[in-house]
Amino acid sequence: MDVILLERVAKLGQMGEVVRVRDGYARNFLLAKGKALRATKDNRGRFDQMKAQLEARNLAAKSEAETVGAKLNGTSVVLIRQAGESGQLYGSVSTRDLADALTAAGFTVGRQQIVLNHPIKTIGQHAVPVTLHPEVEVRIVANVARSAEEAERLARGENVMVPVDEIDDEDEVLEETAAEAGDAQAEDEA
Repeated sequence: MDVILLERVAKLGQMGEVVRVRDGYARNFLLAKGKALRATKDNRGRFDQMKAQLEARNLAAKSEAETVGAKLNGTSVVLIRQAGESGQLYGSVSTRDLADALTAAGFTVGRQQIVLNHPIKTIGQHAVPVTLHPEVEVRIVANVARSAEEAERLARGENVMVPVDEIDDEDEVLEETAAEAGDAQAEDEA
């Protein structure tokens, strides 16, 4: 089916283009969401009349998305989840979880706007793209941890797979090794 796009659609085309798509995609998504019109002679004339209004509406939506995107870009949200010792989550983090966390942080973002190419199934910091407008995309950071303390450690860049007890022991071993190296160097000099 041929349709006239009323707005930019990712991987399909720009506003005003006539594109051929599958019938189901046209009926169930493009036409239902008001993103396109059937490419008939009457609708082509109707589009030419609506073009100025559509461009103005698109420009206003884009500028609003850029304003929100400037505030949202780089925002870090903390998600506390249960996970095993290896860091594997007992579930996964979905777009709904991320949208709820962003709403709690004071942003209005729908789960359809969050682009999660693969589910988040491990603890750590994950960069997640958010599409606010077809032409405006920003990135947020999903900090997935087992506790608030672990989330803070992740934010500082620490490796949370090593238990805190082992880190203290490791520091002592490094200090002892450095002291022994210093003693050996002193003996060599004498």
